[in-house]
Amino acid sequence: MKVCLSWLKEYVDIDMSPEALSEALTMVGLEVEGLEPVGSGLERVVAARIESLEKHPNADRLALCRVNTGAGTHTVVCGAPNLREGMRVPLACPGADLPGVGAVSETEIRGVASWGMLLAEDEMGLTDDHSGILELPEGATPGLGVAEVLGLPDWTLEIGLTPNRPDCACVLGIAREIAALTGRRLKQPPIDYREQGPEIHRRAGVEIRDPVGCPRYAAGLVQGVRLSPSPFWMRYRLHQSGVRSINNVVDVTNYVLLEMGQPLHAFDYDRLRRNRIVVQRAEDGSRFTTLDGRTRDLDGETLMICDAERPVALAGIMGGLNSEIFAGSENVLVESAYFDPVTIRRASKRLGLSTEASYRFERGVDIEGVTRALRRSLNLI
Repeated sequence: MKVCLSWLKEYVDIDMSPEALSEALTMVGLEVEGLEPVGSGLERVVAARIESLEKHPNADRLALCRVNTGAGTHTVVCGAPNLREGMRVPLACPGADLPGVGAVSETEIRGVASWGMLLAEDEMGLTDDHSGILELPEGATPGLGVAEVLGLPDWTLEIGLTPNRPDCACVLGIAREIAALTGRRLKQPPIDYREQGPEIHRRAGVEIRDPVGCPRYAAGLVQGVRLSPSPFWMRYRLHQSGVRSINNVVDVTNYVLLEMGQPLHAFDYDRLRRNRIVVQRAEDGSRFTTLDGRTRDLDGETLMICDAERPVALAGIMGGLNSEIFAGSENVLVESAYFDPVTIRRASKRLGLSTEASYRFERGVDIEGVTRALRRSLNLI
């Protein structure tokens, strides 16, 4: 499992060095197999404010950005689509040497002098996003180092877990171990939101036909969702943990899985027939198409999540293509459940399909944490 040190520090106070922390965790059985710095090489990258934008005279897709660094104003040529006046951006000054870019210098682009370079997230090694320039917080003071603005440098720890430690397959589990080692207090993720509208049982129903395979199932409904990219801090933590960002709703389910160790799944509420969830075994010989686009042959031992008419997910493993969140989704039903480890392990092995969710369910998640993780996800959404 990969986790960034700054995320751990949110839940337990850590004053030892990353190397000392790695040694301490390894000595108690959580072997740190890798320790990598994040945000190194940003010494000559500063926050800058875009004062004005002009079209490049010799290129349709390039703009001339007048940027204020606090110590002066410079012209930088850039072709990113998200630029606007007043935006705070990371500026690599001449002399910077970035892992994803190389040496930065004053140069001439299509006949116009360009001082430095405005940076996307992947060019600083923070995420894999290259869709535009990273937008810094509005209060970022021009001239302030980007590392300070973003709370860098950071470290990523890669921890090898033994099968008997599923409790540490999450940030909170590792933070709990550190708290025990150091005598510090373990903090909990904040959960604070207001429920409103009709009571949930009037909008959705849940029926468990196999209480052995699924002893506990909880669901929450969020209406009026607007799908968009997640904020930078969430995409950053997901990326450093080896998880690809998709959209704000799906990212929340992955974020809570990594944070609390409880797998979640988000359904498009309006695509669930009669807005019902039924947990039952599959029909022997039936077929089901999962989110990865593959159609899989099922047997009568495979536990399924269904709506009133058809299967919509492989329980504890992967959702179905017929109920996935998509660009037009407005109402989301979030699932949080406890599934029998043996049932999930057998299905995962038969299907040859292992996921972050099945990894945790096979080893056993905390049945008492089901509703808490659900509430955390609703809070974040």
